[in-house]
Amino acid sequence: MTKPGAERAGFRPDVIETYFVADDAPASTPLLEHLFTLMPQRKRTTVKELLKHRQIAVNSVPVTQFDHELHPGDKVEVNLTREFQVFYDRRIQLVYEDDDILVINKGYGLLSMGNEKVKEGTAYSIMRDYLKRKDPRNKIFIVHRLDRDTSGLMMFAKTMEAKEAMQHNWNNMVISRKYLAVVEGKVEQEEGTVRSYLAENSQYEVFSTDDPEKGQLAVTRYRTLKTRNGYSLMEVSLDTGRKNQIRVHMKDLGHPIAGDRKYGAKSSPIHRLALHAQTLRFVHPVTRRDMNFSTPVPASFASMVKG
Repeated sequence: MTKPGAERAGFRPDVIETYFVADDAPASTPLLEHLFTLMPQRKRTTVKELLKHRQIAVNSVPVTQFDHELHPGDKVEVNLTREFQVFYDRRIQLVYEDDDILVINKGYGLLSMGNEKVKEGTAYSIMRDYLKRKDPRNKIFIVHRLDRDTSGLMMFAKTMEAKEAMQHNWNNMVISRKYLAVVEGKVEQEEGTVRSYLAENSQYEVFSTDDPEKGQLAVTRYRTLKTRNGYSLMEVSLDTGRKNQIRVHMKDLGHPIAGDRKYGAKSSPIHRLALHAQTLRFVHPVTRRDMNFSTPVPASFASMVKG
């Protein structure tokens, strides 16, 4: 028999106050000073305690430094219930989060979502667990995916409405998706477009065909950024998003992606597939704002074409 009072306390939802720094505010204001102005009803010692215990977030990122600079338009959140969750995982960087979406920088070797053999330890399950820790009622939805061995930017939806808005109108909502790839050899034409129909064989290998009856149209645009040491660093953008599209089209060019044994690569100098989703730009499914995210060139990619 359970002792009185030993029952597990029910989940208490966060009580969060949200403030915005006025557009006509000074270009930079120390956070603590501004908090005193925003919350005149609270004692100064109370405000300092909130800051100390990670219960203040600026633009969705928890902050504890009293002199953190605020700028016009910044969003300041005060969690009166508990400290804000801080996300950490060595395989994933949380790039952006709001009430409707998440954007992450996924490490290579990590599945975007589960399959018949693997359910946990995927980008989806890691972000799901993070959101559930904040509130067990939170949900997360897959919008698109990256290959396991491709690193870079991908987004999730936090509501069914956001998911459906993105998926039902993907081609219009996504303004730009650019990848970085290091391919073997020097590409003759520095810029170009590869267009074919992609089909898949019984070994799950994707291949190009000219027959529209047998595959789905795939269009890939590319330009060479740098060629050194027998490799070329390429910027690749997608007009369509088919499975293994970039990998197949680089093979079709005669320049497979370094580390891509499946599609004809002879070398693997950095012991991974040299493909990274660098830029993701889209229309926010709820606010309709222009969301534009970009990551630096991975250091290992730069090292391959150094000199």
